Amino acid sequence: MENYTLGGQIVDVVAGRVYPGIIEVQGGTIISVTEDPGVMGPLIIPGLIDAHIHIESSMLVPSEFARLAVLHGTTAVVADPHEIANVLGMEGVRFMIDNGAKVPFKFYFGAPSCVPATPFESAGAVLGPAEVDQLLSWPEINFLSEMMNFPGVLNDDAGVMAKITAAKKRNKPVDGHAPALMGEQAARYAKAGITTDHECFTIEEAIDKIESGMKILIREGSAAKNFDELIGLISDYPDMIMFCSDDKHPDDLIEGHINLLIKRAVDAGHNFMDVIRACTLNPVRHYNLQSGLLQAGDQADFILVDNVEEFNILETYILGKRVARSGESLIEQVPVEAINNFNPLMPVADDLRVEATGKTLKVIQAYNGQLVTSAVEVEPTVRDNYVVSDTDRDILKLVVLNRYRPQKPAIAFIKGFNLKNGAIASTVAHDSHNIIAVGTDDDSIIHSIQNVIKNKGGISLYTIDENNSLSLPIAGLMSSDNGYVIAEKYKKINGDVQKAGSTLDAPFMTLSFMSLLVIPELKLGDKGLFDVATFSFTKSLY
Repeated sequence: MENYTLGGQIVDVVAGRVYPGIIEVQGGTIISVTEDPGVMGPLIIPGLIDAHIHIESSMLVPSEFARLAVLHGTTAVVADPHEIANVLGMEGVRFMIDNGAKVPFKFYFGAPSCVPATPFESAGAVLGPAEVDQLLSWPEINFLSEMMNFPGVLNDDAGVMAKITAAKKRNKPVDGHAPALMGEQAARYAKAGITTDHECFTIEEAIDKIESGMKILIREGSAAKNFDELIGLISDYPDMIMFCSDDKHPDDLIEGHINLLIKRAVDAGHNFMDVIRACTLNPVRHYNLQSGLLQAGDQADFILVDNVEEFNILETYILGKRVARSGESLIEQVPVEAINNFNPLMPVADDLRVEATGKTLKVIQAYNGQLVTSAVEVEPTVRDNYVVSDTDRDILKLVVLNRYRPQKPAIAFIKGFNLKNGAIASTVAHDSHNIIAVGTDDDSIIHSIQNVIKNKGGISLYTIDENNSLSLPIAGLMSSDNGYVIAEKYKKINGDVQKAGSTLDAPFMTLSFMSLLVIPELKLGDKGLFDVATFSFTKSLY
């Protein structure tokens, strides 16, 4: 490795000060940091860390994700391979680790705690206590990923508690996932060993969880955006805050990553050191990461930035190696061999028919930029004794089809997508990643589903004018193609969905969460319509 010195304004997140100085790097390690009042130059800042992300949601394999992330100063991510684990189990986790190890980037993977997320859906694998314990024994596994089964924690479920105990005995932290949990229940959840939460939607909920001892990850992703609501926490609880994206689609990753949150926070008047610590010092200490903090003896992970206000990333270094410069990634693309788990039933028109038997219809209400939904009741639109989509009232048919074995689809209705013609489908459907589709008519829904089946995974749009697909052959979640190519294809198909009438900023991302049975209030799994409040299936659509 190269030996060199760099001079600039050193952002010392440990001491909490900025000073002019010189760092000396040998063999990927910082061997000295010297203060020198005469030194000019850019800000030298520890590499930025995303404290919680699912790489799979970028639609890119880890190696390709890294090639884009370093452009924005990201040198490490705390990653939950939960998505591919639901498809391929431990084999999927190993794929992520092995692929990520082929590039100069720091992936800190966790052991998925909830595969499947609930017993009420069909996944491609099951990771029980024995499998989770084995994963936690791997040296590449740094923590127990988000414990979404908060009812299991609160009820002392033996399997859930065994997974938490397996992490504790190895001194590996446990991530949380408990939307809307507050008060005595939040305190019990934290006491069980849960150390973080990234699902807070209000500042009151976040403060309640902080008081229970949990650190709060302020999330700003492609679907869920909580930054504006929660960023005020950083002034009062700077040591308890981290930044994360959770889910980042490829077109958004092209535009920026954690660097954008830093700029927004500083622009809003928050203390620069508090903001930088939220994506450097705080995650390093919480997760015990081997990422450098610009101290002598640290690994040489840092970025060069022009100034605090504009925060343009000039160069990115990982283990002393320059991996990005002036908007150009210096990480080379690596070959990838696809793995998958895909055996769905090809649906026909009769499979999608919903007989009209009631005067009111239960409908999922989706919201732009949120994972939560609400439940509403409407008068159904009936044609030939079957309930059909109604574009005038934005009531569209929603379908979830088991991708792992032949099974009839589950049907419901949804508001919020505002499609005026056609349908969209996807095999990115949290968390079990069955096929999910929404559309204005059965024929379009079937065509969109057929497209993703033919590709053995991906996203699809079918309208009277468009028949467009993006293939995701790796677990039905990711592509190994160049990240810029995937981002452009995704941007195109996303824009075409909006041309078809959708008012959502990220319609495919929103669609992917409509089958997530652990986020309130009403969702659709492959086995039927699910009420998250009661954690049970609804008796019917009526």
